Amino acid sequence: MTAPAVSVVIVSHGRPASLGNCLTGVGQIDYPNFEIVIVADQSGIAAVKAHALGDQVKLVLHDAANISTARNAGIAASAGEIVAFIDDDAVPEPTWLSHLIAPFADEGVAAAGGYVIGRNGISFQWKARTVYPDAHTEDLLLKGDAPQVFEGSSARAIKTEGTNMAVRRDVLERLGGFDPAFHFYLDETDLNMRIGVAGLKTAIVPLAQVHHGFAESTRRSADRVPATLYDIGASLAVYLRKHKGNLGAGAIEREVQVARMRRFVAAARCTDRHATEVLATFDEGWNEGLKRDFGAAYNVSRGQKMEPFLSPMQGNMVIISGRSWQRKAKLREARKAVARGSRVSVYLFSLSARYHSVCFVTDGFWLQTGGCSGNLIELTQFGHFGHLRNDWNAKRRAWHR
Repeated sequence: MTAPAVSVVIVSHGRPASLGNCLTGVGQIDYPNFEIVIVADQSGIAAVKAHALGDQVKLVLHDAANISTARNAGIAASAGEIVAFIDDDAVPEPTWLSHLIAPFADEGVAAAGGYVIGRNGISFQWKARTVYPDAHTEDLLLKGDAPQVFEGSSARAIKTEGTNMAVRRDVLERLGGFDPAFHFYLDETDLNMRIGVAGLKTAIVPLAQVHHGFAESTRRSADRVPATLYDIGASLAVYLRKHKGNLGAGAIEREVQVARMRRFVAAARCTDRHATEVLATFDEGWNEGLKRDFGAAYNVSRGQKMEPFLSPMQGNMVIISGRSWQRKAKLREARKAVARGSRVSVYLFSLSARYHSVCFVTDGFWLQTGGCSGNLIELTQFGHFGHLRNDWNAKRRAWHR
């Protein structure tokens, strides 16, 4: 069976370094039929042109700080029958697209979403969730790693994350793409609700995983302290109005943000004054969102030619392991393997009880570090990778034996 043609859309604004790292990771995807479409501001465009893979990428200049219009521009430039989305501060595991696209073999599946791993490369930020007209989300418990398909409704939609999702192109055309009223935040959730209202099916794919860094932006610092909550307040107000949710959810969300800012103050990550100023931006955004127009459809009809990405990673999967004191030598070995066209995972462990972390190194390989004394570690397989993850449940069980 021929693999469906997929367009991978990456939107970037003000984060050229993160975008370059994301492109390196996407360039290692093990999928036979995809193109890369990058929608970015001037700094991002320059970073892609300077990148080793830049000549294989469709580039769309988009200076406006509006993630919905940027994604729509990416869709319009795409030619794949399925459009996948990932953020510029995320990196996909090499098997991401193969897993994410597999459920579309069922013609009834309109969209798919995977799991998102946090900064330490081990813990999940988001797994499977449902979402309601008041923007409230609940965990959706799945058994095992196999994809599961769910049908949404106007009362409850299946939540996907904008940094790890895919949608059939004809569905995006029918629904008018992303609503430009959502400049940032709840943009994909609004699309999820519209997919639910249409009675369409969404697949949740646990093994389709991306690593998400929450990189610094104009909205937050490197340690995730908000610089502004304006778009969160505005988008929440728009969402509740559009989907007939209870506007009282706005007050609930504000209290959530108050508690969040208090934690930052208590941790000395910001001042009381900064917290007060940031919370004021939530109120400003909320008031503007109560008046903002919404529901504008975007013409994302396909008129582009597919430009398949030809991965330079044609070699075998290479696993390099060693002790922490061998770090320099092992990393040199990894760089040479990447240069030869191999996908590389490096495991460096110390005789300690250090926590484990996994990251994608800018040189183009995966690196896991941590201790092997005092930790119970489970070896799990995904695609070509033997990826070590901490199994904390097993550890707790062992403690009580």
